[in-house]
Amino acid sequence: MTPETLVNLDIRCAEAGRSLGEDIKDEKVLNDALAVLEEHGPYAMFLYVRARHNNVASDFERPLVDLLKETLKRDGKDPLDIVKSVADDLDALLFARDLLRNALIYARFHLKARGGR
Repeated sequence: MTPETLVNLDIRCAEAGRSLGEDIKDEKVLNDALAVLEEHGPYAMFLYVRARHNNVASDFERPLVDLLKETLKRDGKDPLDIVKSVADDLDALLFARDLLRNALIYARFHLKARGGR
């Protein structure tokens, strides 16, 4: 690997989190999503946000889909399809969960730094 192909995953999670923190104004959405992610996994998290916070679902999904597509080398626009595509590989699924968790935590920090609720 050349230095140009190396990606700092923590920075990518922070960038996705910053984007989330700018788009999602309510910390409850982020806290709820994080709780569902921890308890039930990535697929359930995206489904939950669509069901309970539909008004911000597209803003919520966009940076996370970009993060997953880049790091997991998957195609698609629908986060449910992307998560399903890694479900057969436990390592990839756990990796996706960890990336999403880090991005959501960074989003909460960015929201708090801006003085959000």
